[in-house]
Amino acid sequence: MSIRLKLLLSYAAMLLIPLVMMMITAILLIVVFRGDFQGIREQVSSGVGLFENQNLEHTFKEMKRTSEKNPAMLADLTYLADIDQELQSNNSRMIVRKDNTFVYVSPTLENSDVLQQLPAFKHPGHPEHEDAKHIGNKLLEISSFDFYFSGQQSGSVFIITTVNPLVNFIQKFFPALFITLLIILVLTHSSLTYFVSRSIISPLSKLKNAMKRIQSGDLDFQVQITSTDEIGQLSIAFEQMRKQLKESIQTQVQYEENRKELISNISHDIRTPLTAIRGYIDGLGDGIADTTDKRQKYIEIISSKAEEMDHLIDELFLFSKLDLKRVPFNFEVVNFSNFLMDWSDELEFELHKKGIHYKSEIAVDQQTLVSIDRDKIRRVFSNIVDNCLKYMNKTEKSITLQAKTAGTSVIIEIRDNGAGVEADALPYIFDRFYRADPSRNSNNGGSGLGLAISKQMIEGHGGAISAHSMKGEWTSITIKLPQKLRKDGGNE
Repeated sequence: MSIRLKLLLSYAAMLLIPLVMMMITAILLIVVFRGDFQGIREQVSSGVGLFENQNLEHTFKEMKRTSEKNPAMLADLTYLADIDQELQSNNSRMIVRKDNTFVYVSPTLENSDVLQQLPAFKHPGHPEHEDAKHIGNKLLEISSFDFYFSGQQSGSVFIITTVNPLVNFIQKFFPALFITLLIILVLTHSSLTYFVSRSIISPLSKLKNAMKRIQSGDLDFQVQITSTDEIGQLSIAFEQMRKQLKESIQTQVQYEENRKELISNISHDIRTPLTAIRGYIDGLGDGIADTTDKRQKYIEIISSKAEEMDHLIDELFLFSKLDLKRVPFNFEVVNFSNFLMDWSDELEFELHKKGIHYKSEIAVDQQTLVSIDRDKIRRVFSNIVDNCLKYMNKTEKSITLQAKTAGTSVIIEIRDNGAGVEADALPYIFDRFYRADPSRNSNNGGSGLGLAISKQMIEGHGGAISAHSMKGEWTSITIKLPQKLRKDGGNE
């Protein structure tokens, strides 16, 4: 439920509940002062104010005055019948008793049990109002007063009123009912205010505490999401922000570690050829190379080391640009079978001169098209082959090229029979400056960037590269590139 709907329902309840309570209280007041609803309806239809009808009380007082001034009238049946008729409009009946004899009994009370339960004569002028009680199957209220007839004969007038049980209950317990209504009203408002405010304030307090933890640098917690309203959506967004911030900080820390490692690796890899260059230059200066052949050899070594440094700097520069996505790719859709066969022929020629057995199995259809940057794919293949040659330790050296299509991809595998890679080192061979040899000997270790650059380039083509190896037996590098369907570069 949204906060807006909660507030609307809460405000509606706070408006309607007091209104209902006021109506109930008004009805209770009317019932207390006017009796049952039938009497109220009659008063409304007659146009007389609800609190102006005092007929019953007026009749009672009139008969009391008659008993004081002209008690003989209370023995006149015609007069008594008229009074009784008037009382019937107020749901009441009359009984007049003289000594122990009934002078007049309302027709509806003849043979009624109420005749046996009338109070005894006490003394003249004594009015009495008894609480309503059940007589037979009716709830009756008896009002009476005593007087003397002429001749000092005792007389009593009884007004018997039929009471509605609900009206009687309300009249008796009205204070308790009114207080209960007030308590319900207060509790309802308090409960609504508490629960609505709690459903809003509590999650906001949690978000506030979460913000304080983030300000203090603590991101190792989770924002609890307990609702689906606007605050719940805010909590979800806040939790996503916390995760992204944590990942950003972790990435920044990793970048910083990589930067330090990069500086360390660059320093190590440049220092090795630089130290050699300085040594040979010192040798030339000290006259150790005292012959023309020795001087020529020293100069060639210095040139080789300088070229090695130049190659390392070029590799590092290329990798940095690839890492920053600043190297442009000149894509073109090519017939990949022809491209592989041309490169395979060149590779076979080069390996044959080095005495390395080469075998190719290119099972790619002539219609297979792939969008590639020719120079960068050749660079990838060359880096992989160079890496194979560095770790060749068998008497009979061999390299195998296999290519095939699989679904919408082209799979290229280059395998050698070299020293292989330890299983623990295999996941890291595409990391920059990684060498399985901890000594980082550059004689066969190279720059340590070849496979890292190859991975960046393949991923720039939307492909993937992976490695498999068996220590002491073989190593294979697998490249997966997506096919293209049309010359315009559309995907298959």
